[in-house]
Order: sequence, then structure tokens, then C-alpha cells
Amino acid sequence: MTHNDSIAPMLAEADAFLARDLAVVWHPCTQMKEHRGELPLIPIRRGRGAWLEAMDGRRYVDGISSWWTNLFGHAHPAIAAAIGAQAAELEHVIYAGFAHEPGLRLAERLAALAPQGLSRVFYGENGSAAIEIALKMSFHSHQNRGEGQRTRFIALQNGYHGETIGALAVSDIPLFRRVYAPLLMEPIFAPSPDAFMAKAGESAEDCALRAAQSLAALLQEHGPHVAALILEPLVQCAGGMRMHHPAYVREARRLCDAHGVHLIADEIAVGFGRTGTLFACEQAGITPDFLCLSKGLTSGSLPLSAVLTNESVYAAFWDDDRTRGFLHSHSYTGNPIACAAANATLDLFAATDVLGNNRALSARMRERAARFATHPHVGDVRQTGMILALELVEDRNTREAFNDHPRRRALAAYRAGLDSGAVLRPLGNVLYWMPPYCIGSEELDVLEQATANAIEAYVQCA
Repeated sequence: MTHNDSIAPMLAEADAFLARDLAVVWHPCTQMKEHRGELPLIPIRRGRGAWLEAMDGRRYVDGISSWWTNLFGHAHPAIAAAIGAQAAELEHVIYAGFAHEPGLRLAERLAALAPQGLSRVFYGENGSAAIEIALKMSFHSHQNRGEGQRTRFIALQNGYHGETIGALAVSDIPLFRRVYAPLLMEPIFAPSPDAFMAKAGESAEDCALRAAQSLAALLQEHGPHVAALILEPLVQCAGGMRMHHPAYVREARRLCDAHGVHLIADEIAVGFGRTGTLFACEQAGITPDFLCLSKGLTSGSLPLSAVLTNESVYAAFWDDDRTRGFLHSHSYTGNPIACAAANATLDLFAATDVLGNNRALSARMRERAARFATHPHVGDVRQTGMILALELVEDRNTREAFNDHPRRRALAAYRAGLDSGAVLRPLGNVLYWMPPYCIGSEELDVLEQATANAIEAYVQCA
């Protein structure tokens, strides 16, 4: 039997599957028409470690951790076992008026691990839900304290917090926001501390402190009417993996305190070791009023989010009047199986020196990416912990981006990555690595070469 004969049944199975899928499924963040032409779906049969295996037998390094969720590799046996064991005991119970051990244990552990003072845990089902919870909780707590004038939010330019209405309202990515603008509240947008925007001779810290001065001016003008400032500490992920110095987060905390404004830290993508510390806020030495977690919380196995807050916020809802309680709920709040997966994830952090191992791994990633630093069309190679990004430009001296065919170029890079055996999903003109923590030398070899091929495809596309 020839090689073609051996793979023919797999190809036929994949084709039949795709036909069925396209007949009924509407996929996220997608122009579905593309899937019937230049961007065919890839049906995945299984995942193991850092690899995804398609129905046609091809394997791909998951260079983006399946939308930044996977920490310890696909189908991790300990997490899978915890999910199975919990499903056999209690799959779900309403969390209003009831409690269960996996939810309690997880809350206790999160409160112990989080920055000091975050002692209350409210569960949601995904990252956007966590942002909605934090926004509503901040607003409502001010109302309960008699500060009814605090109805505004400050968010950062180029920030992203999700795609439900409240989360989208405090996001600044036109691709997602523009069409829904009539439905959205209008936040006050503060300049981003993005180090890529540093002026000549300005360090990343200088750039961050300059942006903090602009934030100070906004709070001076609007402070009495602001409920909270929301930001992504250290890395604006969907905004192109733009990175900033922790000095900005430190100054933001000080300014919020001075004006009685809450600080919401969106660590949905950057939490659980992605930036080099368990939580990104640690690098600024601050405690936010709200810490939003999801994605890596279950190592990408099940949807779950958590919002951690302090006793002061909690106390604002403690009242004999039921309407002054936080009457927010989701059907699957505190799902026991998801909580079991999260507890298994935290067990893995407790069992090994994950952060120490990640420091060594991030150094190897930096070494692999060094070859791209002098590429004539790479304007910036930046890294924060386990997140590494390459900014593709037409002219590295001016850092001017290609301004023609942006979607076509990104698609060319994506397909070149797949052809080379890696999932690289460009953010506009930015290629990035955010792999699972189990990635090894073989996978890094594939990722490095796939990135080289993706850059060339991007540049050569017309």
C-alpha cells in the first residue's frame, strides 16, 4: 500500500466532516464565507501536549495555546482524571442557596494565591462574564455607598476585554467595536502605556510614566464621576501583544486611590504565569480592587472565570435589603466539574516549580526569536515571560507598517504557519508565540521555522 493509499481514507473522512460542519455550525470570529474558499477549516481529532492532530493525520504545534487558554498541554491526564471523577459525583447544582466542595476549595486557594487583600471570589463562566461582573460590581458598590454620580469607566486605548456588551464597551479594538458602537456605553479612553510608542531616547518606564500623567489629568477632570479604571496589566493581548512597564500599573493604583476609583485588573489572558509571575499585578507590587481570571484557570479544559475582590466591596452589598445585594447570576456559576479542573490546574502549580521552569523556557524562546531581530521587515521583537511577539513592518527604520492588503497578508502568514506544522494566528501585522508550558525543543524547532516561513509569506504577499 502506498502512502497516498494509506491517507486516502483519512482525507475522505475529513472532507465528509467538513461538509457536515459547514452545513450547520457558525464558527466564532470568522467570516464564514472564507471557510468555503481560501481558509478551509481544520478538523481536529485529538490533542496531546503541545500538539494538535487533525483528521487527515497532520500535526500542528499549538503556538497560541488555543486562544491563550492551555497551560500544561492538551489532554493532561491529571486534569482529565479530575474532570471524570467529579462528573461521576456531581455534575452541577444551582449555586444560589447551595454550595459544594470543589467551588469552596478553589475559592480558598485563589484567595490565598492572589495579591493580598483579595478575599472574596465570585464565579462566572468565561472571560467576558468576569468583566461584566467586575464592571457591574464596581458600579453597584458605589451606588450602595451613596456615590450615585460614579457612572463612568476609564479604559485604555488599544485595550480589549471581551465581546459581550459591557466588556466590548470598555474595549478599543475597532474591528470588534465599530459596528456595535450604538449599543455601547462610552468610556473615557486613556492613552496606552505601550512601550512600542516610546519616543526617541525614552525608556519603557519613561513611556509608562508619561501615559500615567495623562491618566492623572483624566482623573483630575472626571474622577468624581468614575467608578473604575480597567486595564490589562503588562500586556495588551488582542491589541497586538503590546507591552508596558509595570510602573504604569503602580501609578494607576496610586491615582485610583487618590480619587476613590476602583482598579479592575483584567488578567484573563496574562494570569497564571504567562508574564513570569503567577499574576501580572505582582510585578507592580499592587493589589487591584478586582482581579478577573479565566482561560488558564482550568488550563483551557473547561469554561470558568473568577472575579476576586476585597472586603470593602463585599461589605457594600451586605444589607437587610435584598435589592442591595449583587443579584447577578449565570446558570453554570461555580460549576463543580469546571472547579475540579481548576483545582487540578492549581495542583500542578503546587507540585512543580512552574514559574521557575517557565523562566528557563522563556529564555529559550528568546534565543530562538533572536534570529528575527535583524530581519528587514521585523520592527520589534518583544517579550514578557511566556508571551513573545514580532511586529512586522515595511520599513524597520521608520517602523512603518505595510498598509496594503492587511487581511490578505495575515492570512498568507497564517497558512504558511499551518503548512509548516504550527498554529500561528496573526494579530494584524503581529506574529506571536504564547505556547503551552510543556513545549519542548522539537516543538520550538517547528515554531521557529514556521515563523520564518510566515514572515516571508506576509512580506511577499501582494
